[in-house]
Amino acid sequence: MTPDLPIYDMLPDLREALSRQSAAVLIAPPGAGKTTAVAPDLLGQDWCTGQIILTSPRRVAARAAAERMAQMLGEKPGETVGYMTRLDSKTSAKTRILVVTEAILVNRLIEDPELAGVSAVLFDEAHERHLDSDLGLALALETREVLRDDLRVLVMSATIDGTRFAGLLGDHAPVIESEGRSFPLEIKWLGSDPNARIEDQVANGVMQAWRDGAGAGAGAGAGAGVQGGDILAFLPGVGEIERTRERLEAKLPDTPILPLHGQVEPAAQREAIARDAKGRRRIVLATAIAETSLTLDGVSMVVDSGLARMAEYDRAAGTTHLVTRRASQAASAQRAGRAARQGPGVAYRLWEEGGHLGRPEFALPEIETADLTGLVLKLAKWGSSYPAELRWIDAPPAASVAAAKAALNKLGALDPEGRITPWGEAIAAMPMAPDHAACVLSGASSGCGEEAARLVMLLQERGLGGRNEDLMQRLSRWRGDRARRAQSAGRIASGWAKTASKSASKHTNEGAQFDCDAAECLALARPDFVARRRDAKGENWLSAGGRGFQLDAASPLARADWIVIGDAQGQAKGARITAAAELTQARVEAIFANELQERTVARWNSEKKRAEARREKRLGAIVLSSGPDPDPDPQAFVDILVEKALDDLGAILPKGFLARAEFAGVEGLGVEHLKAQSALWLVPLLEGRRDLDVSPARVADAALGVIDWNERQKLDAQAPLKFTSPAGTSHAVDYAGDDAPSVEVRVQALFGLDTHPMIGRTPLLLKLTSPAGRPIQSTRDLPGFWRGSWADVAKDMKGRYPKHRWPEEPWGEIPGLRTKNAFNRR
Repeated sequence: MTPDLPIYDMLPDLREALSRQSAAVLIAPPGAGKTTAVAPDLLGQDWCTGQIILTSPRRVAARAAAERMAQMLGEKPGETVGYMTRLDSKTSAKTRILVVTEAILVNRLIEDPELAGVSAVLFDEAHERHLDSDLGLALALETREVLRDDLRVLVMSATIDGTRFAGLLGDHAPVIESEGRSFPLEIKWLGSDPNARIEDQVANGVMQAWRDGAGAGAGAGAGAGVQGGDILAFLPGVGEIERTRERLEAKLPDTPILPLHGQVEPAAQREAIARDAKGRRRIVLATAIAETSLTLDGVSMVVDSGLARMAEYDRAAGTTHLVTRRASQAASAQRAGRAARQGPGVAYRLWEEGGHLGRPEFALPEIETADLTGLVLKLAKWGSSYPAELRWIDAPPAASVAAAKAALNKLGALDPEGRITPWGEAIAAMPMAPDHAACVLSGASSGCGEEAARLVMLLQERGLGGRNEDLMQRLSRWRGDRARRAQSAGRIASGWAKTASKSASKHTNEGAQFDCDAAECLALARPDFVARRRDAKGENWLSAGGRGFQLDAASPLARADWIVIGDAQGQAKGARITAAAELTQARVEAIFANELQERTVARWNSEKKRAEARREKRLGAIVLSSGPDPDPDPQAFVDILVEKALDDLGAILPKGFLARAEFAGVEGLGVEHLKAQSALWLVPLLEGRRDLDVSPARVADAALGVIDWNERQKLDAQAPLKFTSPAGTSHAVDYAGDDAPSVEVRVQALFGLDTHPMIGRTPLLLKLTSPAGRPIQSTRDLPGFWRGSWADVAKDMKGRYPKHRWPEEPWGEIPGLRTKNAFNRR
């Protein structure tokens, strides 16, 4: 043991607290030793007669913590200290401390709410706020409150609000804080280049750290200062790690450059955590997996890309996609702290100091951004249809809970009241997401449980079987993979298949077909993600759920007509398909026979400008077949025509009709009133029709039917349709346009008129024209025009139209449109 760790000073206080009450909060800085020292210390307490479960946020950290504690006890993992992760476990009858991932704790609580044989549950790194961590804590608190008042619950972290967690734990839970052991930490701000790839920037930062630390010689470790220490670089994902690795290997060919992420084999993960066996200086390229829990021996330099990749659930798309965002201030502090765990350190940040405070203080808890389908089903099995009934540090969002319940109801896992069904019980018993569980169970019922389980494993373990979108091709490659990770995943999939086989014999999905292959079982489990190709290249797909997806045209699946989408990345509009399996239409129609709908769809044909009805067979939003309906519902046509007409009433009414009514102040002919009264005037007009080819005059007569006699008189008086000139000619008044009301009239028809015509109190705009109908001038002051610019107009017109009259004083002339000779003969 290493009693020099700061946490040892706090252990007496912690023992005292947990001997008196059942809950506490422990806050200790990174490197204080809480992960490996607390659980062994509690084993000797009088109340600790059973097992201690220690949760860890990640598989790598769980295994490393167990191995370190076992080493401290002089044992091998699986004896006093064991661990259990999805792909690896070492336990025995002697195991008193069991390190598990958070999901495994949740599953154990669901299966055994009493936690028989367990004395304490320790939630490590609670600040990361993973979904299973929050759920596990809520369930453990209910177990302690209802079934096990002797169960100890300890929340541990470096950066949480201790008072808030203590309030959640209740029982006046004490908050015990350790100041920890601090070493000098220098922050260097390297800035960022928006035009450079992140791999190039991180590689340059690592090279700068390498040169800065070269002075002490290779192999210098803790206690030798910053120089010569190993380098840990944080990148957002596996792809960036591999590309950075390629760049660094070209520059430092003799240096161990080690990746550290969830897809790395356990042996390689151990190599990345420990010092180099040959004493060489190392470079470790890691995802956020190395932010907390793990201590990488010998690291004294950190290069931080400042980016984090996280999963976010898009309710509109129904998919969980990975997004790359700026790491929070808290995460940045955790990353930098890796450099000063064992001695002085330096952290190189690839952003500007001035922009640091603009980063979010903390990352959002997963419960606010994740798909809650699994959580809701687990709670239903737990016996709670209402998540708000439990004690949460942050309650699940109501909208996400509602979406989860709808999905589970469609899957048959919940009844309409939100209670778990027998099929839901079988799904909940499987250690995976509900749709994945339904796939494996359907496979077991159909005789392909092993293949269905392997298909689900491919969806959960990225990179297994390659990175092809075609799941069946990946499945084939996986069968020939003899790597430890591949073999371990295969054993787990076989275990799933056996568990599913036992459940399937008792509980069968009513919609399951017993002759389905694995791809079809996945389709049954994800009916909204059955998709059909929409173009010749296979780039665009429409799912039964109504969402559009995109596929790389070079993918082997681009030639398929039908697929079931296992995974997609991106936003709701055009999410990119990353995993799918091919289907055939015949099999789609067979396995979803009870889901197919035949219905008449009436719609507006924009090309033919008429309503039409087609009989369609559909699977959700996908049209399987379509043809004319020989006997459509006439009312459907009326509804479509009315909707189309109301979209633009001005298009079917005479020009200016609505403007005239507005000018006259007749509210009964306003657009909103006409729409509200459409059943009285528009519906009768369109009954029995399939188009809007109705004369505007008929439409106007119908519309006028909605106003009474007084409003009709007001319309005619305030906004007359015609203007009659002194010559007796009639001209339509235009009430539309910015210059309304206006009228177009030949100037000779106004001879003898020395007052300006009015529409109510508004001067009528006179658009004067020549004998040929060409515009001359517009005026709202006819007397002024006669005595003003008329002389110039008349002079010009005499040259163009010499046969017509162009008097000097038109206001005194007799109006008339005839030529001079015709006028004189009259």
